[in-house]
Amino acid sequence: MLLATLLSLSATLPIDFDDHFTGKTLRFDYHHSGNATEEHIALDRYRLEGPWAGSRIRPVDDTNLGKYLFTVIDPSTNRTLYSRGFASIYGEWETTGEAREVWRTFHESQRFPEPRHPVQLTLRKRGHDGLFHEIYATRLDPTSRFVDRSQVRSPGELHTVLESGDPALKVDLLVVGEGYTRDQRSKFQADVARLTGVLFQTEPFARRKDDFNVRGLHLPSEQAGISNPRQGTWRASPLGLSFNAFDSDRYVLTYANQDLREACAQAPYDALILLFNDRKYGGGGIFNLWSTCAADSEPAPYLFVHEFGHSFAGLADEYYTSQVSYDDFNPDGVEPWEPNVTALLDPAHLKWAQDLDAETPLPTPWNQAAYDEASYEYQERRAEYRARGASEEAMEELFREVKETTQPMLEAEPYFGRVGAFEGAGYRAKGLFRPEVDCIMFTRNPTSFCRVCSRGIERVIDRYTR
Repeated sequence: MLLATLLSLSATLPIDFDDHFTGKTLRFDYHHSGNATEEHIALDRYRLEGPWAGSRIRPVDDTNLGKYLFTVIDPSTNRTLYSRGFASIYGEWETTGEAREVWRTFHESQRFPEPRHPVQLTLRKRGHDGLFHEIYATRLDPTSRFVDRSQVRSPGELHTVLESGDPALKVDLLVVGEGYTRDQRSKFQADVARLTGVLFQTEPFARRKDDFNVRGLHLPSEQAGISNPRQGTWRASPLGLSFNAFDSDRYVLTYANQDLREACAQAPYDALILLFNDRKYGGGGIFNLWSTCAADSEPAPYLFVHEFGHSFAGLADEYYTSQVSYDDFNPDGVEPWEPNVTALLDPAHLKWAQDLDAETPLPTPWNQAAYDEASYEYQERRAEYRARGASEEAMEELFREVKETTQPMLEAEPYFGRVGAFEGAGYRAKGLFRPEVDCIMFTRNPTSFCRVCSRGIERVIDRYTR
């Protein structure tokens, strides 16, 4: 009993970074396989990268975000030395219809400060009870011959966009170019400057700009653009980004995780944005993985910010009328882990109670029927446009039209601008609630995040800088 108590106490003591870590970065590559009912983890390799750019003051993640949790544990004391919540492509894919029919394997990586001594690595998955349950564990001797210590390659060209200070005390954002040819380096640099400029004009990033370093990495492609299977367009781009992920027309992912990690290892980074050189609207964002964004679409400034909200702060999509490939992304009766969506299972303990206006009722009334009528009609037209191969100009005209309809509609709501619990969120019209009637995570209308999303973003920034 005494030993157990001492171990428990030691696990809560502050971590002396230099006592436990070398200051370099170690990468754990693995294969994540399974289907809708089972999953398995298999080691690929360990890879030494450059200096550790993450926090040396707060290596243990206390946000309780993510579908999964990666931990580095000292086996002699049972202390957690490092942890990081995250989501993954596999975690999304397992909720699709395809996962009920076939097995698939996805390559994933976890990066962490290189330990000085042997450690235990664990992967845990969040259950419907909201708690993390172990799905994999292994021992690692960081001095062993099985750690790849070969020199990191430099396949692309880095440039600095914003330098605010020591990487260990800042959020290091790396924007990686995909589908830009060697002759389009200056275009990539201009696109990065333009879109990160929008990010830092958007609150709360605007007031926290000095907490960021930003770099760009140009990886030359043989051809401009990325693959678009629905149009029969295929590009052998360095990172393999492609439209039609999970058979969703605008969803853009890459499955070439190892190629991506090897390319990015030449730079310090805490967060990645994969910016691709394409006119077609599309992108994606997965928490603590990366976000993707088409550089040349008219809504690119909005999309760049929206998708980074997913990948950096774990914010959920608040919309629910758009088509998605997920069948059971947010199950009934389960409280989502994302900070900006709730099932309202216990209204007396609302997860964003500190931002709630005292006189706002829960649930908060709004004219959902009128909004749904306009939004679903727009989605039908959008699907029709895509089916007949409409131009991007025509699609963008439709985007502008729906904004002109829905923005005044939402701004006229009695509780507009106030925090409450508005039904309709997380791909579900009923049973899930968002904090405000409108937000960057709900529509393309606003130019800033709602109060709850802003608080969530700043909490993550603080993890790297405080």
